[in-house]
Amino acid sequence: MTRKYQSIIDKIAPVAALVFFVLLWAAVCGFGNVPSYMLPSPAEVIKAFISDFPVMMSHSAVTLFEAAAGLLTGILLAFLTATLMDRFGFLYKAVYPLLVISQTIPTIAIAPILVLWMGFGMAPKIALVVLTTFFPITVSLLDGYRSVDPDAVSLLRSMGAGRVRIFRYIKLPSSLSHFFAGLKVSASYSVVGAVIAEWLGGFEGLGVYMTRVRKAYSFDKMFAVIILIIIISLLLMCLVSLIRKAAMPWERKGVKNK
Repeated sequence: MTRKYQSIIDKIAPVAALVFFVLLWAAVCGFGNVPSYMLPSPAEVIKAFISDFPVMMSHSAVTLFEAAAGLLTGILLAFLTATLMDRFGFLYKAVYPLLVISQTIPTIAIAPILVLWMGFGMAPKIALVVLTTFFPITVSLLDGYRSVDPDAVSLLRSMGAGRVRIFRYIKLPSSLSHFFAGLKVSASYSVVGAVIAEWLGGFEGLGVYMTRVRKAYSFDKMFAVIILIIIISLLLMCLVSLIRKAAMPWERKGVKNK
């Protein structure tokens, strides 16, 4: 009973916090302390969300394509880089500091350079998403590879297993939990990276839409598109969790056995 009660509390707590935040937001707007052009009320934002929903969805299709293309490319590059860095020690020592340094460069500073090099099409948006999502997945995979039980590796070697079999049966399964942890972070970053790139130029996408409504001082629509971006990011994170459960069924069995 206690465990069930705690589970209910854990589910209600974030909902209650969200409701409290919305009520506080509505109260601040209702008292007239903040002008509506600076902070629109929740009702105005919901109205703008409903009225502009078809337009935002057409723009979100473009942003989602850029995010998905960049994320998939980032996953492939991260998998290749992490595997090579784990295999060759000198490569790890040479590349890892560069990866860390790359994360100190603000994304908003890289985006104009990519637009200058690649134009105003989808290429710079996808490239920025790759740069944004590459690091978390690479580091997560490296941590997963290095968390392997050395006794298990020694056992397979004593049985005549080569590097490929050790990687397939020991390192890869052991790194999946770390990989999905990094993927969940990168999935949310992918949408944000695409939107930031669209701010600096383009013809379609949620970032382009945000720029247009900002210039028109339609801040109710600005808040509406922010809410849509949050919803999309949360849905992507939920999708990663579902894929993780399907790819790692032994985790569910372990929970049930407990």
